Amino acid sequence: MVAVAAVVLAGAGVAAAGLIKSPAQAAADAGAPAQGALTAPVDHRVLTSSVITRGKVVADQSVAVTPRVAGGDGAAAAMLTKLSVAPGDRLKAGQVLMEVSGRPVFVWKGQVAGYRDLRPGAVGDDVSQLQRSLRELGHATGADRDGTFGAGTKTALTAFYGSIGYDPLPAQSDNGDAVTAARDGVTGAERALEDARDALAAAGSGSSGDSAADSSGDSTAGKSGGASDTAQLQKAVDRANEDLAAARTVLAEAEVAAGPMLPVSEVIYLRDFPARVDSVPAKVGTEISGTAMTLSAGRLVVHAYLQENQKGMVRQGQKVEIYSEVRGITAHAKVTSVAADPTVPVQQDSDGGGNTTDGSGDTSGYLLEVTPDKALDSQLTGQDVRLTIQAASTDGKALVVPVTAVSAATDGRTVVTVARNGGSTRTRVEVRIGTAGDGFVAVTPVKAGALRTGDLVVTGVRRGNAQ
Repeated sequence: MVAVAAVVLAGAGVAAAGLIKSPAQAAADAGAPAQGALTAPVDHRVLTSSVITRGKVVADQSVAVTPRVAGGDGAAAAMLTKLSVAPGDRLKAGQVLMEVSGRPVFVWKGQVAGYRDLRPGAVGDDVSQLQRSLRELGHATGADRDGTFGAGTKTALTAFYGSIGYDPLPAQSDNGDAVTAARDGVTGAERALEDARDALAAAGSGSSGDSAADSSGDSTAGKSGGASDTAQLQKAVDRANEDLAAARTVLAEAEVAAGPMLPVSEVIYLRDFPARVDSVPAKVGTEISGTAMTLSAGRLVVHAYLQENQKGMVRQGQKVEIYSEVRGITAHAKVTSVAADPTVPVQQDSDGGGNTTDGSGDTSGYLLEVTPDKALDSQLTGQDVRLTIQAASTDGKALVVPVTAVSAATDGRTVVTVARNGGSTRTRVEVRIGTAGDGFVAVTPVKAGALRTGDLVVTGVRRGNAQ
């Protein structure tokens, strides 16, 4: 009886185990059997292909200010005696940046880099630039010809220096001695001419009296002597006139050369404004041995470096999204240019302390320039940003399928396989390929209506299934 009871209980346990199921097992048993094909629905949307890279926000122009001593008052070393701006300040044309050994250093707008001191009488494109800068700041250059440093330009330059609280340096270091000497020379020549004319006039009056007196004597000898004296006196007058003309020429040249000058060490030309102060490593009261200040000017752009596999996807005019993770700023832009040849990024002194960074994330590649649609916030200067370049886009909405859904038939046609009736029916639909991106591709059915939004296309086969 015990043995029979044990057998009965064992059988009841087996039967109970077969009837009792966990909720997960019950749900699995109730579901449809696994399909052999992996499918995805056909979508209808705009498809874009993107290239994502890193870039650095830079200005059109970057300038390292390395002051030199302009001269005057026996200054020998370039000592920073005053700072007028600080990092982050926005600059305007004519603004003083600093004072070096008692002399100002200021910014002007100009395309021609300063390469010489501009003195009265100078001629050239850099003089034209000087005159334009003065006029833009409200100082008229008078009747001076364009490109000629004349009296009007001297007056305007003197007025500008006065407006910033300084006296201009003299073009000549002789304290005006050359002009003074030239004026004395003109005065002496004028007096010599006056004396010669008086002598000639006196000889003329005397010769008429002598002629009357000689009428009773040897008139021939008297006339001969008087004529000779008059000729000599007239020659003296002529030479005095020549001497006076030469003296006046010397004076004119001395006066042209005299006046204010523009030392190349006192002006920094920037191609465009607004401009910004990026860094000021120099300290007041110390001798300047290198870069005292770095400036950036013009519109902010973004420079990046594309790799070989990216270059072919990017071209001028494509849309770009700029995003700064640090500032949380998003801006829209366009591709301005892509270099034809690979280059190595130029290492720039970004912090004024000798540290070099390029911010692009790559050490070489094809230089890409991106120009924002609107001016970027100046606080982004020097920042590393993310660039999302829209390399391609469909013309409006299109039918979109996963790239893995597209295959080539044995006859060379490009097809997708559409699964219908729960997967029991599969139909190959010939398509034309369009824009691809982010794992998807735009397709157009060769036969109109053969492929529709929501159709399931086969993307692969489930592992472990014989179908």
